[in-house]
Amino acid sequence: MNTQKNNSLMMVGICALLAAGAGTLVLSAQQEKVVSSYGPINQDATFDQIKAARMAVKAGRAEEHTKLLNSRYNLSTKTGDMVRMSGGKPVPVGPTARLKGVTWEQFDKLTPEQIKEQGLFPYKPLPFADHAEGGMLFPSMITNVLPRLARFDLDFDLPEHFLPDPAPAIYLTTRPDLGDVAKGRLVTIDNYFEIFNGILNPKQLEGLRLLVTQFPQQQFNATEDRRTDRPSLGVTCFDCHANGHANGANHLVGDIRPQEFRHRIETPTLRGVNIQRLFGSQRALKTVEDFTEFEQRAAYFDGDQCMAAKKGVNVLERGSQVHFMAEFLALLDFPPAPKLNIYGELDSGKASPSELRGEKIFNGKARCNACHPAPYYTDNTMHDLKAERFYKKEMVNGMMMAHDGSIKTFPLRGIKDSPPYLHDGRCFTLEDTVEYFNLVQQLRLAPEEKEDLTAFMRCL
Repeated sequence: MNTQKNNSLMMVGICALLAAGAGTLVLSAQQEKVVSSYGPINQDATFDQIKAARMAVKAGRAEEHTKLLNSRYNLSTKTGDMVRMSGGKPVPVGPTARLKGVTWEQFDKLTPEQIKEQGLFPYKPLPFADHAEGGMLFPSMITNVLPRLARFDLDFDLPEHFLPDPAPAIYLTTRPDLGDVAKGRLVTIDNYFEIFNGILNPKQLEGLRLLVTQFPQQQFNATEDRRTDRPSLGVTCFDCHANGHANGANHLVGDIRPQEFRHRIETPTLRGVNIQRLFGSQRALKTVEDFTEFEQRAAYFDGDQCMAAKKGVNVLERGSQVHFMAEFLALLDFPPAPKLNIYGELDSGKASPSELRGEKIFNGKARCNACHPAPYYTDNTMHDLKAERFYKKEMVNGMMMAHDGSIKTFPLRGIKDSPPYLHDGRCFTLEDTVEYFNLVQQLRLAPEEKEDLTAFMRCL
């Protein structure tokens, strides 16, 4: 009975500490750190104190992260003058990964065990800019236009030439005759009506308004526990999904604990969302409507509903708000692909010999079509590549280099517009992506086969 009473008292004490805002607990008896699933809700520090603590570690962690990036990648500017994104920005070319004592061809002679033991795998999981901190982080090409998205404690980590167009093209399934509706403009609350009035119906226009309306989020809110100098109304869906596409903004998935096991996640494009069937970082949501509600209620606050309650969760109404937002999203089309026929395959009269060879490799030796079948180049399901066969589990810059688990098969239509690649952006170019899959699938592609495969994917 005494033991049960003591256990009960201990639980009461733990709950009291959680309510007071303890992210971690130190039990004096065992001196053992216990990690909580909850964040500190009732802050005992002022905004100035929180900012000072973050600024004290900013430079050191940025230097550490930059050193890691430079050890893994060649970050110098390198773009293809002949190939451009649909919005006009040059496509980055590679591969950019730095190899350690081997060539790409020599990898073909090594087993996964040998690559792992020698620490040679060039595409390990990519940590967040400050993995222990996390949160939404926007590139400077966006914060320069929308300064409300600048954080005082973190600067974006990837060079702009590895990111999508800052004002991506917008194509509508309902009005393909209009071509790019955005015409170089970043759609915001200030111009959405001017651009789309007369093109959308009232429901779609209202859905778009909500997609460019600010709502509170973990780092962008009005509380003392924010990461902006001034109190913020929050973020919009299109702050990350610029013009319904992507801009390189990233954060950490909200559904994994503890912090070091959370995955960095790149913002995926919303183009072609009408043909997709899985949503969310763990792909547990089956409709874009479910995902829209989930984002506002949980994902915006790192999956912590207690934080959401404090910082101003925006609960959307399903019938008049979520439905309207989803109706607009369903209009976002893939960019035109003039070399593809009605089946989503290359037209032999329009494609180059290299592109045609690449299509054969895609559908043959490389087995890409096993997960990415035409016409949209997705099978709308999940696959576990088991990439952890190639690298050791270790802590790097606050992130545990562990398994990736099952990953959604993203559509490859318009893929040249969407660097960086993979769920965490560890592959900066399509060439990097080809090298990654060549290793993980143990395809043993020849250099010219890799070039042809890349040429084909730029046609999609």
